[in-house]
Amino acid sequence: MCLIALAWKAHPDSPLVVAANRDEWRARPTAPAIWWEGRPDLLAGRDLEAGGTWMGVTRGGRFCAVTNFRDPSGKRGTARSRGELVADFLSGIESPAAYCGMLARRAGDYNGFNLLAGAGGSLVYFGSREGEAREVEPGIHALSNHLLDEPWPKVHRAREAMAKAVAEGDESLFAMLSDTTPGRDGELPDTGVGLAWERRLSPALITGEDYGTRASTVMRMSATGRVRFEERTRDATGTVTDSRTFSFEIGR
Repeated sequence: MCLIALAWKAHPDSPLVVAANRDEWRARPTAPAIWWEGRPDLLAGRDLEAGGTWMGVTRGGRFCAVTNFRDPSGKRGTARSRGELVADFLSGIESPAAYCGMLARRAGDYNGFNLLAGAGGSLVYFGSREGEAREVEPGIHALSNHLLDEPWPKVHRAREAMAKAVAEGDESLFAMLSDTTPGRDGELPDTGVGLAWERRLSPALITGEDYGTRASTVMRMSATGRVRFEERTRDATGTVTDSRTFSFEIGR
């Protein structure tokens, strides 16, 4: 993922609401969200190149998502795929705190990343650049390719939209994920990719033939344990080309 907005224990009817865009090179082979073969309790899209995923949930109520930390100077071609961390947590039994606590020893195997892991009423954030796990405080948060709640333009707009939409229908969240408004030059970060790319990467929805938003996902966990997960696949223009919706009860 490259943008995740979430409401954590911010609304009594929906303890966890997530709206996220996955941005990726369009040539990278990908499977849309599905219950995984051999792991019928795990719902996620799949990176067909490395086998992991960017965001998923299980019938037991485990949730996990990852973004990369944008730093081209530190990128290594020999690093392990960050998507395997999400699949690993979703397939495991460790608590979010225990799993993220172990990541400090493993973080060096991967290029920079941010991970959100949730289960059993707990949501934990681990940023490889910070190197330590911390509980996510109840409230509205957003994450892109830096630290949690870093005030990038897209992060700021995503938090504002989530705060307004948490009690509304999911269409308002998809509208936020479809926003192509770029950040103003004076507000853009300098992550080492050059101004042209900073501009291109600044909207919530990124378009382009080579790289861009491949999928938008909204997930809502209700206080009664019902999960609704909808993924919309997008083409190079940002147009939705496919939509998949899943609903299930945690523990069933």
